[in-house]
Amino acid sequence: MAGTIEFTLDGRTVSAAEGETIWEVAKREGNEIPHLCHVDMPGYRTDGNCRACMVEIDGERVLTASCIRKPTKGMVVKTATERAKKSREMVFELLASNMRPANEGPDNQSNFWQWASSMGISGSARFPSKFNDAEVAEFDVSNPAIAVNLDACIACNACVRACREVQVNDVIGMADRGGHTVPVFDMHDPMGLSTCVTCGECVQACPTGALYEKTLMEPSFRTRAVQEFDKVVDSVCPFCGVGCQTKVAVKDNRIVQVDGRNGPANENRLCVKGRFGFDYAMSPERLTKPLIRRDDAPKAGDIDLRDVDPLTVFREATWEEALERAAGGLKKILKEDGGQALAGFGSAKGSNEEAYLFQKFVRLGFGTNNIDHCTRLCHASSVAALMEGVGSGAVSAPFMDAMKADCVIIIGSRPTTNHPVAATYFKQAAKKGLKLIIMDPRRQDLMRYATHSLQFKAGSDVAMLNALLHVIVEEKLYDEQYIQANVSGFEALKKKVKDFSPEAMAEVCGIEASVLREVARLYAKSERSMIFWGMGLSQHTHGTDNSRCLIALALITGQVGRPGTGLHPLRGQNNVQGASDAGLIPMYYPDYKSVENVDIRSEYENFWGQTLDPKKGLTVVEIIDAIHAGEIKGMYIMGENPAMSDPDQIHARAALARLDHLVVQDIFMTETAWHADVILPASAHAEKLGTYTNTNRQVQIGRPALDLPGEARQDLDIIIELARRMGLNWNYSHVSEVYTEMAHVMPSLANISWERIEREESVIYPADGPDVPGNEIVFTSGFPTSDGRGRIVPADLTPPAEVPDDQYPLVLTTGRMLEHWHTGAMTRRAGVLNAIEPYGIAAMNPYEIKRQGLGVGDIVQVETRRGTVEAILRADREVADGMVFMPFCFNESPANRLTNPMLDPYGKIPEFKYCAARIRSAEKTVEAAE
Repeated sequence: MAGTIEFTLDGRTVSAAEGETIWEVAKREGNEIPHLCHVDMPGYRTDGNCRACMVEIDGERVLTASCIRKPTKGMVVKTATERAKKSREMVFELLASNMRPANEGPDNQSNFWQWASSMGISGSARFPSKFNDAEVAEFDVSNPAIAVNLDACIACNACVRACREVQVNDVIGMADRGGHTVPVFDMHDPMGLSTCVTCGECVQACPTGALYEKTLMEPSFRTRAVQEFDKVVDSVCPFCGVGCQTKVAVKDNRIVQVDGRNGPANENRLCVKGRFGFDYAMSPERLTKPLIRRDDAPKAGDIDLRDVDPLTVFREATWEEALERAAGGLKKILKEDGGQALAGFGSAKGSNEEAYLFQKFVRLGFGTNNIDHCTRLCHASSVAALMEGVGSGAVSAPFMDAMKADCVIIIGSRPTTNHPVAATYFKQAAKKGLKLIIMDPRRQDLMRYATHSLQFKAGSDVAMLNALLHVIVEEKLYDEQYIQANVSGFEALKKKVKDFSPEAMAEVCGIEASVLREVARLYAKSERSMIFWGMGLSQHTHGTDNSRCLIALALITGQVGRPGTGLHPLRGQNNVQGASDAGLIPMYYPDYKSVENVDIRSEYENFWGQTLDPKKGLTVVEIIDAIHAGEIKGMYIMGENPAMSDPDQIHARAALARLDHLVVQDIFMTETAWHADVILPASAHAEKLGTYTNTNRQVQIGRPALDLPGEARQDLDIIIELARRMGLNWNYSHVSEVYTEMAHVMPSLANISWERIEREESVIYPADGPDVPGNEIVFTSGFPTSDGRGRIVPADLTPPAEVPDDQYPLVLTTGRMLEHWHTGAMTRRAGVLNAIEPYGIAAMNPYEIKRQGLGVGDIVQVETRRGTVEAILRADREVADGMVFMPFCFNESPANRLTNPMLDPYGKIPEFKYCAARIRSAEKTVEAAE
């Protein structure tokens, strides 16, 4: 092979690829060489400072560190000579002499002690501790998840490289000199008071246990509680759409540690949720027995029942009784009012197989397309625009392609908060020279790495994006050949954007015309440009128009279909891509095939053996409205929490309370479950086998690590049993059978068998053959539209549905936090995550707080035309003047009680990101009332 180097390793001729080190070649050849400072994970540069990997080279006077030495042609390397072995043993013995003996230290299962043990070293004559007279604390347990034991630190810099170069958080540095050199957090802060985001990368990189998980320790933090694991299960993270692969360590049927695996989307990296948010699955609040509402119990309505014992409202039941009651109520409505009086909400937290069976159950068992899930509240407008413009709702390239791009636009997305592992790639790319353009009404962490930070006026997305399009058209920066060959609608776009000059739009969007022109030129002229966006762009009444503008930018410049280019809406939940692909939406069968197309519907009728509803169903918010109108009377909700996630929450909860029959299948007593007539205890992510599709289109396998608690059952089994009781003759015996059927009706999964996913762990779709890697880049030769061409749909200015006025002078916007996810049902029950962010907040700019006459830490009332919510006021310089930000995960401060249910006319997504609001001190409000 070209570029390879042949040399001798322990008497054998071996080949090294260009750039490989001796250590890497030895590992590949099966020769184990000890290592400490060398972190054997992607993204880490070698440092060569610990000298634990020394080897001997013929003709050289001194030993060399194999982790940094690259072989040359004809070199003779010996790894097992007496001299090399003694040198390595001396290193370990000297390091051990500065630590407690293995049986007394905090991490006797660390890489250090495992290597030392293989050399017969369990300790040494201990030198005086370097902390005897030091001002630096030896133990630091201030962080809720990570304990710091500096006595075990060998100053190898692995934690610094993990923090600065891999996660790019820049919190850890090395301080002091000589034998007193130690890692510090910010400016010698305790770890828990520093800017550390608790991603735990430093813990996974540390070779000695100087940084380690508290979950593995006894309360003293000095003696390891878990000496060994019962099993370590390869799985995937249950949280955001990045799809990080994980190693889940279990002891006594409890998860005690989660580490990252070398998956294609994370390369061993995790965030605070993925690494430390696992204990929700073992929560004492888990539902473990079926529950039936007591005959004399009232509907929950909008009553706060958080402190009420569920058994005062529900009674425990057998599975037989609960299933019979659940199916019986649904069958009664079906018989008396027809299938259109029923609806189902599935879950993007569940597996692909569960999503597929759930939508199939609703379409066959209920006879309706009234089926939806949380994508309606996340990226429905993005999918609507993508289907219209490029014929596919999936991303055109993975987020790691930011490393190949010359220019990246990120708009309406806060990756360091919502997709932290993806954000590491953006930060790394920026440090290597990527031109990073951040567009957001709020400031954000990534702006530190951006070449251009556009903090535009909330709700003015189309004005700003059309101004960019105007510049590209006016200055003829578009790719005329690409347009002629691949794009329709360019002439209409030219006419539309003619009046959207940067000079005219500057006042509308709040960005200087010169900046708009510079950004447009940079995006268009770069060889490879890529666009990422999130719910800040999609959750508007003009969300589809926002996405149309982004699609137009990519199409007219030819910035799609090549590595480092494309369109990527970052998915929010772990399987929102897969659930949408599997047909968990009211207007499409699996793979986005229209339910109103008679030929497509006939194919499904023939395959499923039943006549299907010819009309598209209602979406999430439309279903809530239909309940109030008396049109929908029964629902089956699996793993969704509309009582927290839906806009205008009082209205949504009143609808749930009005239902004649509600079946809820979940793992917790969620706000939605309080409204149920029957509650079916289900399986957590860590208890089930199935596939999940991440934001990159990577289909991955999740494996069970825990046993089901109590009488809880697998979600898939519950769906199948309810289907049987609704008259469907289903006989699936294993999840793989469901996957195989699903793949049969989904061309996107062609050549991706269950066996292949089990074998390869992750396969990106589409794949051209059963043994051919999937295509990371799509649209390389046209688009999956009727004519093979991308379609531009020009967008006009549409103001938000509700703008500030004298009565409600502020803008309320909602979103997520780093530590919490979605409605908080899982993360609020995760000890570490809730310890970091335990209270509902409202955040404002410090200057705005002063103008409002409020104080940081005050209990405030945030009010809109739909309701009032109390929260703790937090100062946040990232929030724009005139704006209030609230996360929607706190049930004590439910932000979605306030949000506007007005819908985007195309994507049917509510306007979560903008409504008129006002704020006042709760104390002053009470005084006024008195």
